[in-house]
This record gives sequence, C-alpha cells and structure tokens, in this order.
Amino acid sequence: MMSRKNYIYNKNPFFTPPKNNKHRPSFICYAMKKASEIDVARSEINYVIQPKDPKTGCIIKRYRRLNEHRARAMRAMVLAMLYHFNISSGLVQASVEQLSDECNLSTLSKNGNKSITRASRVITDFLEPMGYVSSKKIWDKILGNYMPKMITLTPLFFMLFDISEKQLINAKKQQLGWINTNLIKKGFQPITIIEAKRKFKDIHIKNIFKYRISKHAFYKKRNNAQRLIALDQKEARQTILRALVAKYSTRELTDLGPGGLKKQVNISYFYLRKIANNPYPGD
Repeated sequence: MMSRKNYIYNKNPFFTPPKNNKHRPSFICYAMKKASEIDVARSEINYVIQPKDPKTGCIIKRYRRLNEHRARAMRAMVLAMLYHFNISSGLVQASVEQLSDECNLSTLSKNGNKSITRASRVITDFLEPMGYVSSKKIWDKILGNYMPKMITLTPLFFMLFDISEKQLINAKKQQLGWINTNLIKKGFQPITIIEAKRKFKDIHIKNIFKYRISKHAFYKKRNNAQRLIALDQKEARQTILRALVAKYSTRELTDLGPGGLKKQVNISYFYLRKIANNPYPGD
C-alpha cells in the first residue's frame, strides 16, 4: 500500500508549451512572466477572499491554506491557462485534459486509464470557488454527454500576479485594434469588443464540436474495424470481399479482375488492422 507521503506521483509539475509553440501576444508573455515571478499559490489575495460554491453562492469554510502538492499544481496550471488565454473572449482555449497533460499532471493506471484529477481539482476545488475562473458545460448532442468545460479567466485571476483590471481592459482594446486593422485591410467592417468576444467564443465552441465529431467518427470506425478483425481471417476477408463487390459497379469489377479484387481485399484488410490497433491521434 502506498504511504501517505508518497501518494503523489509527480511532485514537481511544470508547464511545457505544446509542440506547435505558437507566437503569443505581448500581454500574454508579460502576464506569464509576472505569474512565474510571483508565488501565485501563496498570494495575499488567497487569504483575503472567502471561497464560494459556484452553484449556490454560499460561502465555503476553509480551515487551512493549500497544501504544497496542490500549490505546485496551481502554479503550473496558472501558466498553462495564461498561455492558452484568448484576450478578446476571456476564454482558455484548451481543455482541462490538455492543460493537465501540458503541466505533467496527468497519470496513467496499469490498465492504461488516464487520470486528470489533480488538474481538475485545482480548478473545481480552488480556482473556481475563489472566483479566479468560471466554467461552463455544453451538452454534446452527438456523443450524448457534456463537452470539455469552457473556462473563463476573471479579472481577479490576474490580480494574483499584480495585473489590474484596467491593464486587462487595455490589453483587450489593444487586441481589438489589431483585429480591426486586419479586418479593414481585408475590406471588412471593424467590430466591437462584445462582437469580438462572441466571435471567438463561437470559434472556440465550433473547434470543440469539430474535435468531438472527428473523435466520435474515429472511435466508431475503429470499433467496426476491431469487430471485423476479431473474426477468423478467412471470414473477415470474405466480409470485405462482399462489401467491395457491393461497392463497385459491374464495369469496375470487370476492369479489376480477380487479381485486382484480391489486391483490394488485402489492402482493406491490412488497413482495418491498422485502424483497429491505433489510438486516436493526440491521445
């Protein structure tokens, strides 16, 4: 049995930007520098604010400060959320799972099941009750469950590392100016802060839906491939042959001939084996 002092698998989490390390606005770089210089987990503001239940608004009694393991996770998560922060919409354009992976907080069981509990609890048990972030769930009609939470950073979040609401508003105005300059160059009308916020929120939601749809389609395809590959190889090949005969016209079958048709069966069989054994890209 694991002792209490060794119950944390990764004692020193840290944020690692994704491989496609994109250029970030100067405000984001400035905020990340400030957040790395100040101990956000021990900020004075943490001891002044009373946490509240996000659903009821009732004050939650807190008897002690964040333990060091939770504090380390928070320090990494703050940097990750800033990196993925969209100034115009106020949204963190990454899922909790992605944040967890990039902060080296995710763990895998012996059975291969991923856990993002540490990252999730930093948000739900501390950042959200303290008012530093807000989150919203959206129902996915395709998969019949909730999509990853949409996380919004509040002005209070930036106060953790001494960035005022005025500075945040100025950053939004500067970002809007850059957006409108590009829109005007392309012959479009400039937009307001509210319109920009709605636009980037819509894009974020569409990207999540697009990802979930593609992921759903992949798993559906992989499940079908696994069922077919699980059959006796001869039976599997016969099933593929029948599907190909139904797919091609008489003219196409004649042009293929027995040898060509057999080659297509082989290609399809090995392709299905590859799908059946491969994980979803990015998992």
